[in-house]
This record gives sequence, C-alpha cells and structure tokens, in this order.
Amino acid sequence: MNAERLPPSWLLPQEPVQAPRSTATDPFIPLVDGSQTSCECGLLRGIVEGTAAPVVILDRHLRHLYVNPAWTRVTGVPAAGFIGRTLGEVLPDVQVPDDVLIEVLADGQPREVTLTGTTRIPSPVGRRLWRAVFHRLEAQGHVVGVCGIGVEVSNLRQYVDDLESAHQRLALLDAATTRVGTTLDVKVTCAELADFLAPSLADVAGVAVVEEEFFGEPPPPPGILRLRKMKLSGPPEVLRRLRELGGPEPYADFPRNSAPRRCIDSGRPWLGNLASDETLQKVIVHSERVGLFRAAGVHSVLIVPLPTAGRCVGIAMLMRAGASPPFSEDDVLTAQGVAARAAVSIDSAHRYSREHTMALELQRALLSEPDGSHPTVEVATRYLPSGRSALVGGDWYDSVALPDSRTLLVMGDVMGHGFQAAVAMSQYRSVLRTVAAAGLPVDAMLTEADRRAARIGLDRAATCLLVLVDPEAGTCTATTAGHLPPLVIRPNGSTGLMHLPAGPPIGTELGAYEMTTFAFEPGSVLLLYTDGLVEQRGVDIDDSVRALTELGLSADDPLEHLLDTLLTELTSGICDDDIALLAARLRRSPR
Repeated sequence: MNAERLPPSWLLPQEPVQAPRSTATDPFIPLVDGSQTSCECGLLRGIVEGTAAPVVILDRHLRHLYVNPAWTRVTGVPAAGFIGRTLGEVLPDVQVPDDVLIEVLADGQPREVTLTGTTRIPSPVGRRLWRAVFHRLEAQGHVVGVCGIGVEVSNLRQYVDDLESAHQRLALLDAATTRVGTTLDVKVTCAELADFLAPSLADVAGVAVVEEEFFGEPPPPPGILRLRKMKLSGPPEVLRRLRELGGPEPYADFPRNSAPRRCIDSGRPWLGNLASDETLQKVIVHSERVGLFRAAGVHSVLIVPLPTAGRCVGIAMLMRAGASPPFSEDDVLTAQGVAARAAVSIDSAHRYSREHTMALELQRALLSEPDGSHPTVEVATRYLPSGRSALVGGDWYDSVALPDSRTLLVMGDVMGHGFQAAVAMSQYRSVLRTVAAAGLPVDAMLTEADRRAARIGLDRAATCLLVLVDPEAGTCTATTAGHLPPLVIRPNGSTGLMHLPAGPPIGTELGAYEMTTFAFEPGSVLLLYTDGLVEQRGVDIDDSVRALTELGLSADDPLEHLLDTLLTELTSGICDDDIALLAARLRRSPR
C-alpha cells in the first residue's frame, strides 16, 4: 500500500488498524498500531483538528498526506486539494525551505522553518508569515515523513516592520534637525533642505518659497501665487534635463488649480505616483514642459507644504525617477515631518532677514556720518554689524569740529545689544555733542556726560574714548571711560598704543577721569575702535590689542584702505560683535 494514496483519516483512525506490510517501491509503516483504542484515536483527532494552529503531514517526497482544518481555513484550499501534492503545487506564492525539510528527514532533528507568501484568502497585512516546527515521523524503524505545526506571525512581523519604519523616520527627522537650518540665511536653509531630501527621500528635490516682495519685478496677476525657486538638488545628469522645468525666471507663478497652489492653500501634501502627462501638467502648469519630466525619467511627484503657525512659507517638491519605487505612505509622512521642521528654520531666517534689514537701517539712521572735522584733520569711519544677531548694537563714533581748529574724536560702546542699546547710544552721542560745545577739557567732558546720563535715567552704562586733536599745538589729548586704548601710527613706521589712565564707564556716576597729552605730528594716524575688532574666543584681549601693533600698518596708506586692511586681517567677514572704527590723520601743511 502506498502512503500517498491513503486517505487522511487512515493516519488518525477511529478504530484500531493493522499495519500494512511495506512494498518494495515505497515501504510505509502506519503511524498507529493496533494497540490504540478508538477513544485514544478520537481524542488525538479532536486535538489536531480542533487547534487553531495549522498542522500538516508530508510523506518522504514532501507531498501532503494530511492537513487539518486550520490550514484549509488559512489558505482557502480544501483538504482534498492538498492530498498527494507538494505545497508549491498547491500554493505557488508561498515559499517554504524544502532543503530544511529534507534535512529533517535525513537526520531526524526537528527544525524551525519560515513560510512566507500570499494565499487564496486575502490578508490585511499583504504578504503573510508563518513560523513552523517540523518533526520526522517514524513507525517500526521506518521514516514515513514529516509533521509540521505552525503559527502565523504576520501581525507581529507587520508590527516589527512598522516599528522599524518609525525608527528610520525618527532617525531621518533627527538628521534633518542637525543638517537643515544651520544658519539664519533663507537661501542657505532652502539649499540644505533640498540637499537633504535628495537623496534621503527622493532622486530630485526642489524648494520654493512664497514671494511676498517683488523688488522691481512685475507683481503676478490677481489670483496667481508666486513662488521663488530657491534650490533644485539631484544627480547632475537629471538636473540638466530639469533646469528649465519652471521656466527661465527665478520664480514661478501658479493658478488656483495647480498642484503647488492647492498644496499651499490646503496645507496638505499632494501626491502623483506613476503620474500621467495630465497629472504632471498640474505640477508645472505649462503642458509643453511635461516632456522635461519624461526626458529626466521622472514618474512620481510628491509636494509637501512648509507650514508655520498660520501660513505656509513655501513648498518642497520631491521626484522619483528611473527604477526608484513610487512614494509610499510612510515616505509622505516622513517628508511632511522634515518639511515641518525645516519650515520653522526658513520662517526664522525670513524674520531674521527682515529684522536685520530694519536694524541696519535704524543703525545707519542713528549712526549718521560724523558732524565733520576741520580741514587739517582727515577722518574715515567703518561700521560692521554682527553677523549673528538681528539686533542693533550700541557702538558709535563721532567727530566734532571745535573752535581754534581743534577736532574732538569720539568712540563709544553701550553695554548690551538691541533697540534699547541703540537708543541709549543715540542719547550718549547727543549728550557728548552738547558737552563738547561747552569748550570743556576732555576729562571734564566725560565727567559731565556721566552726570547727565545719570540725570536723564539711562539704565545702560557705556565705555567711551575722547581724543582732542590740536593741529596748531601738534598734540592730541585723550581720556577714557573704560574703553580700549587708541592706536597711533607714525610716519616713521612706528606703531604703538596710547596708554591712558583707566576710568569708569559713563552712566555709573563714579566720575574721576584723567587726561593725557601726546605729541601728534602731521602725517600721523590715530585709530579708534570698539572691542568687536579685537575680541577672540580663548585669547586674552590685552594680547589681541597688542597684536594691532604688529600688523605693519602704514601711515601713508589712504585711510579707507587702512580700515579695509584691518577688517581683512582681523575678521573673516562675520563677526561675533559689532565693530566700529574711526581713523584720523593730521594733514601735512602744503610747502
């Protein structure tokens, strides 16, 4: 009797049976012997057929001898459809490692196997997964097949996959936090976003921001949204084909029915997977440019808004091309998360740019050109705002022409930053101009300025340096209220600091200022500056000030060139603090 022709009920009989003799072609020994009672066999059958775990019995050729009801319910195939056939013949979309089952038959060691695939019964998780243990079956010393008992773990696998996707999404968002928004520059931030999205989430990524000020360009027609193109990132060969995607202008205009406009108006992403030409036209409006998508191999487009509180500052457009898969729901969620974080940085950079522009305009208004000096004194000034703050500072300079050909040079620095510091700076400047008109000595000027600042209630102290240049006497008289010493560059090439007795900042009502007079011959240059020029992290400021004497500055250079040299040598274009400079030279008398 051949086992594969036996009905399943023979393997679990309800009545005792005699073991048939083996044949020469396929020896088979029954799994039960005649000593079993019908009660025992019925109990065994009830357990196997009542369990929710799939149970299968295969012969030595891995063909089905028996399947329990649980397996038929899972697969959607009746028991008769399995008998005498392998799993691959019945369910070709389910993968099973036959080589492992052959090893079980060979050495009798139970082994775990994984079955994965799809069955005739659809599953919400798509591809299903089972874990099963297979044991070798023997009867009277003969190997008759294997028995497998399994459990479906599709939901657990789906949970693990979802968890892994969530971890990957969080890792991507964390990476975006460190790589996008490293500066307060809108253009740089948009470029960082585009460069991050491609290739992290797309083959090509573009970023555009809502244009609110048109700066000489014609405004868009009514009802049209204008986006300024900031950055397109991706492989060079693809970018060459997409260069004219939005047209030659630095901006693109979108009507209400366009995908970018709908994305911004609704605050929701727009997805076009495996998009048709008609769908792609909604992205770029102009039908003649759809060919650019096709030439670049783009098949799917995802547009996500850049949302902030109450408005969208722009969009990020992600494109996949060639063999890349379409965007998944997880891709959409991840792109939204990255865009939301980047939008905060872009909005901050926008506000910084506006505030910084306003601050500079205010600073220029408050820090107008000095009143002037006598023709015998040449004066040049520079003001370099901090590159790390949108707030104005309290640095100021001034030169005031006094009677008898004398010129008063002023350099000051109000403590702190912000509009209050700028207002205090303006008040200190006005006080010193008023005091200078009284014709007092420079030490008395500081004392009076200190007294008046306290009287008008200025709550911020300021360092200040006054230098009175007297061409007729060939001298300069200086006094300091806690300010850095001026630098003197002489025609003979020598350079040195004008060391002055220290005095307290003005605005403290401490008074007690001293003045010192130095020789100041024609052709000599005086340099007054604020601490932003010489402050360096980790370097003692006294050492930085002394380093000024080693720069090799020449008194014969034009003052504008001299100031440019100072800024080039001591700064990298962006400074941590505002810098104010004033250079004055005593002109030589014509021969």
